Amino acid sequence: MAHLLLVESWVGAMGTLLPRAITELGVEFTFLTRRPEHYPQSTPEGSPHPLHLGRAVVTAETNDPAAALQAARRIHTGAPIDGVLTSCDYYLPTAARIAAELGLAGPPPDAVETACNKARTRAALDRYDIPGPRHVTTPVDDVTLLRAAADGVGFPLVIKPTDLCAGMFVRRADDWETVEAAAGDLRRFEVNARGQRRDPVVLLEEFLDGPEFSVESWIRDGEVHTVGLTDKSLGGTSGFVETGHMFPAAVDDRDRARLVTAAETAIHAVGLDHGVVHTELRLTASGPRIIEINPRPAGNQITELIRHVTGVDLPRVAVELALGREPTSSAVPDPGQGKRRPLSAAVSMLVPTEAGVLTDLHGAGAIEDHPDVVASTFKAPGHRTTVGADNNSYLGSLMTVSSERAGARPLAETLLSSISVTYGAEPTS
Repeated sequence: MAHLLLVESWVGAMGTLLPRAITELGVEFTFLTRRPEHYPQSTPEGSPHPLHLGRAVVTAETNDPAAALQAARRIHTGAPIDGVLTSCDYYLPTAARIAAELGLAGPPPDAVETACNKARTRAALDRYDIPGPRHVTTPVDDVTLLRAAADGVGFPLVIKPTDLCAGMFVRRADDWETVEAAAGDLRRFEVNARGQRRDPVVLLEEFLDGPEFSVESWIRDGEVHTVGLTDKSLGGTSGFVETGHMFPAAVDDRDRARLVTAAETAIHAVGLDHGVVHTELRLTASGPRIIEINPRPAGNQITELIRHVTGVDLPRVAVELALGREPTSSAVPDPGQGKRRPLSAAVSMLVPTEAGVLTDLHGAGAIEDHPDVVASTFKAPGHRTTVGADNNSYLGSLMTVSSERAGARPLAETLLSSISVTYGAEPTS
């Protein structure tokens, strides 16, 4: 039986989807983590969480790449490792380096480092003359340089960290005061959610106007295979919170081809030649522009949308690629028994509008019985809410399918809009 090393994980959807794919392939895995208590022990239904269904959970300081590699070597000595994976952005470089050190399949570690850092990504795209927004990377604590950078980029601009994900601390700025406030917030956020010390720089980019998309691909032997194009809805207080996705994107063939070409060109530019990749773009009046390149399967249940529509399971593809195999699930399978696959699938996220405590979600239960709702999950009363500023603040989501090419999104949005949220005040103590 093949043996996979899983280095940390997201706690959300991919924390279930990736181990599910591993076990469905008949592969055993060892879960390497610095804090086993960070992860749930069981599912809401009471069964063991998929992350705990491997052969072992091994504790090591995964925030130290050398210590993580040392732990991997020890595991490898006792039970040879055939592949290395993670779903968590903060450990993608470490997983790539472990795979390289053990002589296993995987993308070049330096390419993963580049893709995981927004400033390095911009520099790589610039070297290949790939069109992009005006941008400057500058120390976050040097007001003089920060102001010069803002003046050089021009307003409106987007200020963002180079090393965070889920839309954290991404802000549109129409004036210097907003830049200054956003930089102050970042200066106070010295370590990320996994305890890793952050890079004390900030990236300022020209604001790109236009709809946002993502291209979902996988690569083997340097050849990019694009599965399709997903479109994205944005909102929240920052305007950059992902509020929904639909697959396939509702665009014409010309724009689809332009977006896919731009994504595949950018993937080659950063040096990625193996694995699953999720590339985010905006379609501006001047053409597609890369937002970021993620060397992992898409989050926010996008891979489930693709699976419903095409049958392609990208977490499973990621596992097969990590093991050095040709993906068997990259071909669209027949649903069988005369069933027809839906022509579109969408997910809509419930974003909180108030900070406090969730008291009730009126109408959430009725949604679950709708015949075109294939999944839904919502927070329970008592959950502490924040005003939606990033992708970590959701109160829940629902997923729909449709027999119409662009029918899933409006259905999901209509159903979600029927839910009313009641908030209570934070208890004083």
